[in-house]
Amino acid sequence: MYQKLGAALLALATLAAAEVKIVVAAGGPHTWASNAEALGQYRKAAANAVIVAPGSDQELAREIADADAVIGGVTPEVFSKARKLRWLQTISAGVEAYGWKEFVESPVVLTNCKIVQGPTIADHAMSMLLAHTRGLKRFFSEQLREEWSRNGEGLTELQDMTAVVIGVGGIGSQIAQRAHAFGMTVIGVDPKDIPASTAISRVVPPDQLDGVLPLADVVFVAAPLTTQSRHMLGARQFDLMKNGSYLIAVSRGELYDTAALVKALDSKKLAGAGLDVTAPEPLPKGHALWKFPNVIITPHVASQSPGSRKRRLEVITENIRRFSRGQGLLNVVDKQKGY
Repeated sequence: MYQKLGAALLALATLAAAEVKIVVAAGGPHTWASNAEALGQYRKAAANAVIVAPGSDQELAREIADADAVIGGVTPEVFSKARKLRWLQTISAGVEAYGWKEFVESPVVLTNCKIVQGPTIADHAMSMLLAHTRGLKRFFSEQLREEWSRNGEGLTELQDMTAVVIGVGGIGSQIAQRAHAFGMTVIGVDPKDIPASTAISRVVPPDQLDGVLPLADVVFVAAPLTTQSRHMLGARQFDLMKNGSYLIAVSRGELYDTAALVKALDSKKLAGAGLDVTAPEPLPKGHALWKFPNVIITPHVASQSPGSRKRRLEVITENIRRFSRGQGLLNVVDKQKGY
């Protein structure tokens, strides 16, 4: 694997002295990555780069034919038209959209925006937990009705709770820091050999998840989506969790079995859930998850903030600078592992 990666990076180096073409295909919620300000930064970072921002899918398909790099994303159909592509920079941290065989086996180097969105998503995750433990959803509803009930039933504190953080990467490590600051004991779950730290009391591999779930007052889902992590929280795992515990999911909805979660909520096994990610997305009208008063749902916006966008833009700009000079890139993804 490392020989292939080294060969791919060596191939990048041969482009350093020559003009390179970079297509910026960011769109949708990531239009900031292709606006005039961003394009100006890209061009300033690489004088020998031709930066192209297609205005349509048809134009993207034409421009990618001789492109050396893409910022944003491509479909398998568009990728098949790329004759000399060497690098693809995603806007997100998750790269499950690039698990198809032709791309994984290609020499194209894949980089992502991991870590940079960690603080924002961690803030979002903790806000969801605090909304539950401090009854904010109920109080917001009472505020709209101009009611002053002072009913403190169900309110609790985070001090001395135990948090299990699934995925101790750029997002999970930030969640762990915040949970620790609130006085919580943090247990991490991650396939990497991550040592214990001030914030995390211990880290166990995914095959030991079932052993730590009974300890959890809250389970944070912050891992990337891979073939190994899909539905790692199913009916058995929800059964193992404490009665009255919480689930907070902020990475990918496919990591938990939605039907099993609905059952755990319906049976009152869980005290509540905070979901910034669901499966499917968007969550359709009429779905059972909308009906629970103890479920907080946000539309996959946990990563959005000016700070997060600024850090993502810095990573993209730096990688463009490095690519144009044939230097090693930041946040290179192991395409076989999917992260």
